[in-house]
Amino acid sequence: MASGNPTSKMLAANPLKQIFTQESRPAMGVWQMLPGANISRILARSGADWVMVDCEHGNIDDAAMHEAVPAIAALGVSPIVRIPDLQPWMVKRALDSGAHGILAPLIRTVEDVQNLVTAAKFPPEGKRGFGSPIAMQNFNPIPTFTEYLQQANESLLTMVQIETQEALDSVEEIAPLVDVIFIGPFDLGNNIGHPIIEGKMDPELDEAIERILKAAVTAGKKCGIFCTGGEQAKRYADKGFNMISVATDYTLLGAAMADSLTIAHGQGKQDKPASY
Repeated sequence: MASGNPTSKMLAANPLKQIFTQESRPAMGVWQMLPGANISRILARSGADWVMVDCEHGNIDDAAMHEAVPAIAALGVSPIVRIPDLQPWMVKRALDSGAHGILAPLIRTVEDVQNLVTAAKFPPEGKRGFGSPIAMQNFNPIPTFTEYLQQANESLLTMVQIETQEALDSVEEIAPLVDVIFIGPFDLGNNIGHPIIEGKMDPELDEAIERILKAAVTAGKKCGIFCTGGEQAKRYADKGFNMISVATDYTLLGAAMADSLTIAHGQGKQDKPASY
C-alpha cells in the first residue's frame, strides 16, 4: 500500500521521520505523562522535535490521547503515542488519533514485534483497519483519505522498547523489523539484574545499551533512549543515538517547583539523583 514516492504528503508531514531521513542531528523529545491539551502545547513549544504521549505509565487515557495528539501536531511537532500494551486495538486507536508513530513497551519476542507491525500496517503489509476520519487532520499538508491509505505504511513510525532480557537476547533479529528500537534503561536494568539505583548505572547495563545501539546501526535502523535530563541526553547524542527523550513533564514540573521554593528559602539548589 506504499506510494513509493519519497516526497509524498505523509512523509513530508512527519517531522520526526524527516529528521531521521536527513540524518544531520538526533531528534530530541519530551515525555507527556499528565493529561491536558495545554500541557501538550507547552511541551510542543519547548523546542522538542517530538512529544511522547505516554498511555502506559502516564495519566493519559483514550480521550486525553485524542486531545494531546492534535495539540502537538498543530505546532509542527510529531506526536508519538506509547501504547499501554501490545494489543492490536491499542495500536489502531493510537494511529487513528493521528499519531505520527507508536512506541510499544515491554516486548519480549520476535513474534511480539511481528504481530505489532502487522497491527500497524494497512493490507497487504498488515491487518490495520481503515476508516478513521480523524487521523488526516494531524498532518500538514493534510492528506486525502486515499493519500493516507496509500502512504501511511511508509510514513508512520513503528517503534519498540528493548527493556527485557528476552528482547535483549533477540535484539539483532528485532531491529530489522521496525523503524526504531528504543531503550528503556530503568526496566532494562531491572530485567537483566542491574537496576538503576540512585542514578547509578552498572557496567553490565551500559554494555547492554551498547549492544542495542550496535544492533540498530547494523540493521540500518534508528536507536532511541530515555534520559533523565539534558546532560545525560547530550552524552547519548554524542554516542550516536538518533532519538533521545530529554525530560518528562511530571518530573520536571516537580523539580522546578522544588528548586524555586528551595532558593526562595535561601537554601540554594540541591543535587538530586537521576529519576524517571
